[in-house]
Amino acid sequence: MGEVQVPGRTPRGHYSYATTHNGLIFTAGMLPTKPDGSHAADMGFEAQCRQALENLMTVLQAAGAKDILKVTVYIVGAENWAAFNTVYAEVFGTRKPARTVLPVPELYFGYLVEVEAIASAH
Repeated sequence: MGEVQVPGRTPRGHYSYATTHNGLIFTAGMLPTKPDGSHAADMGFEAQCRQALENLMTVLQAAGAKDILKVTVYIVGAENWAAFNTVYAEVFGTRKPARTVLPVPELYFGYLVEVEAIASAH
């Protein structure tokens, strides 16, 4: 198993942004923090979605991902599902990895969305 380092970013807890094993990349949950690590929970829902997905793509790029296989999404409130789906489709375009969306009552620091993924490195 290998820990993935993301240039210019350091996790704020006892975890890795991503690990690799047998050609697969497993990411941690990505909150919509700003690239410098500062919190941005005051952004609107769609802006948080874009930032969380940008953070996810940054980690996957650092890990050498070739194909995203599965995405898991936690959103506060099922009513936000359609808005998330719109932003997700903009970001992913024609790519359609398997996906699970889980409505939850709350997330850390007051955020409204968190995303994680499994990708291949081959």
